[in-house]
Amino acid sequence: MYTISNRLKMASIILMILGALGVSYGFWDSHQYKTEEDVKVLLAAEHDGHGEAHSSEGHAEESHVEEASHVDAHGDEAHAEEGHKMSHEEHVLHQIHNRPWSALYVAAFFFFMIALGVLAFYAIQFAAQAGWSPVLFRVMEAITAYVLPGALIVLGIAVASGTIGHYNIFIWMDPDMVDPTSDKYDALVAGKSGFLNLKGFIIRGLIFIAGWSLYRHFARKFSIAQDNADDNKNFKKSFRIAAGFLVFYIYTESMMSWDWIMSVDPHWFSTLFGWYVFASMFVSGITVIAMLTMYLKSRGHLPFVNDSHLHDLAKFMFGISIFWTYLWFSQFMLIWYSNIPEEVTYFVTRFQDYQLPFLGMVVMNFVFPLLILMNSDYKRIPWFVVMAGIVILCGHYIDVFNMIMPATVGDRWFIGIPEIGSILLFAGLFIFIVFTALTKAPLLAKRNPFIKESEHFHY
Repeated sequence: MYTISNRLKMASIILMILGALGVSYGFWDSHQYKTEEDVKVLLAAEHDGHGEAHSSEGHAEESHVEEASHVDAHGDEAHAEEGHKMSHEEHVLHQIHNRPWSALYVAAFFFFMIALGVLAFYAIQFAAQAGWSPVLFRVMEAITAYVLPGALIVLGIAVASGTIGHYNIFIWMDPDMVDPTSDKYDALVAGKSGFLNLKGFIIRGLIFIAGWSLYRHFARKFSIAQDNADDNKNFKKSFRIAAGFLVFYIYTESMMSWDWIMSVDPHWFSTLFGWYVFASMFVSGITVIAMLTMYLKSRGHLPFVNDSHLHDLAKFMFGISIFWTYLWFSQFMLIWYSNIPEEVTYFVTRFQDYQLPFLGMVVMNFVFPLLILMNSDYKRIPWFVVMAGIVILCGHYIDVFNMIMPATVGDRWFIGIPEIGSILLFAGLFIFIVFTALTKAPLLAKRNPFIKESEHFHY
């Protein structure tokens, strides 16, 4: 049985405390700006420091594409058709207040999607009756322990941002946007209100979480029960529920990505978006499996894991990175080539204000894994795989960052104390939950019918 060390437990708690302090600072700092006059002072200081400022008049003269992007990127602005215009200072005030909410949400979703990606990978191993992976099952089960708390946290932040907050992440949660008598009325958002409404958002989210968590509960239960069984009944149950869960997962993962990510830009949609988010969570989850496995092995655990298992995990990291790139390019190319203003504004915003993270993400998620993991021999070298894994995880955090921040904080993005604090908070919580789950069962699923094949797996 694995026992979590006091040092690791203390490190996770320290991370959570430091993260909570950073998040608290972010909220406190953002609310130092309470009025438009406060923002005018800030903009004047920035103008003096950088030699440039965007006046309200300049914003009023923007092109149609830029105007459409501001509808999504600056919070509570009504659709231009109604003639409601925010001053530039009011836009900036909303962006400043949105930032700590968005930073918290990005980090919460990133760590949650790792766990959900591992849960899907785990189910695929059972449904495919894979012979190479059973020695890794307990590592996967430990990571998936984060699915339930992680998903509830994401849903809680989303709902709180639209109730406690001032519609800081999802502007469609503002009831004035669907009220024809309001100067904030948005016909497009009102047309989607049958789906995009707070009650439906919460109900769908709870259904998603219940389904994922129930599968994880029973899969874990059958896996542990199989350890002491005299037959393979529990394994067969695991096979059947894995096949059923994957059907449920395909639907709910897509709907979750629409609700929890894509709806931050309610004027924009992509039919590829569910697959795109899936690829990101899948490769991130597999990367964490590889890194946790190598950590445990370096500590003298998992003696039954060999270089071939590491090689296969690295192959998945490489292959899904290429798959992610294919989806990223397909979504980008089709929208950019068609050049429809309602669609292309999504990428215009990111090219104008997020060029470094937008293009840097592609390098980190495609070019770096391609160069490092293409060579078969490198996939068996732990420090090479760790290096690639760190870059991949950073790249996919920036991917989530790019999906959320342009719609909520516009061009006022920065990776500072709120963002780093949020990462530390959820990293500490993730480590604490995962390593605690590792202590609850033996690290080898000894009665799995494929365990001998897995132990002697060589490639």
